[in-house]
Amino acid sequence: MRVAKYLHSCLLVEEAGVRLLIDPGRFSFAEGRVRPEDFGRLDAVALTHHHPDHADPAALVEIVHRTGARLLGNRETAQALRGYGLDVTVVEAGEYRIGALRLDAVPADHEPILDDHTPANTAYLVGGVLLHCGDSLHPGLLAHRGVAVAAVPVTAPFLTERAVAGFVAQLQPGAVLPVHDGHARDFFLQQRYDTYRRYVERLGVVFHALTEPGAGITVGRPGPP
Repeated sequence: MRVAKYLHSCLLVEEAGVRLLIDPGRFSFAEGRVRPEDFGRLDAVALTHHHPDHADPAALVEIVHRTGARLLGNRETAQALRGYGLDVTVVEAGEYRIGALRLDAVPADHEPILDDHTPANTAYLVGGVLLHCGDSLHPGLLAHRGVAVAAVPVTAPFLTERAVAGFVAQLQPGAVLPVHDGHARDFFLQQRYDTYRRYVERLGVVFHALTEPGAGITVGRPGPP
């Protein structure tokens, strides 16, 4: 599996001829470093929740028009995007197939925020090896302890470094791919990455700091026992 990061929480996953985009939000496109056409052919777009930094309506309209990709998300996301003429297939829990690629939707509460409403958040386990948490460190995600790669939010008003580090220590993934960091300046982000890297590597966890749009990693599948 090939996983490329396009700033903030936006990941492009490629496996078995299937191309899946996760969370193309406004922070990915804000400075023109990423454009909707940069993703090329797409089969589906999965959205963890409807906040605009994860689901940019204007970009989604362009992506769907350009690629014909299916939009996937929870009921709240589907309702929020309906007003933009976007049809979202509701995927909230359990297995969903995109061609040969298996996508498991995992309900995982959004971290508490300073708002009257906290959106429903759906995490995704892609191909059994990549866990995209969305904006969640929910204990229910620990059911996937030992996953090959976990895309974990690392900077946000609703996070502390200790909370993130504690979650990673419990989840014990093979590697961490930091997300939810597209609002941070490069010099600050590098400092945060260095702090997280020192901690997670002491746990025996690899830390993948992907700073350039389109930079990626290859995720292997575990061999037979």
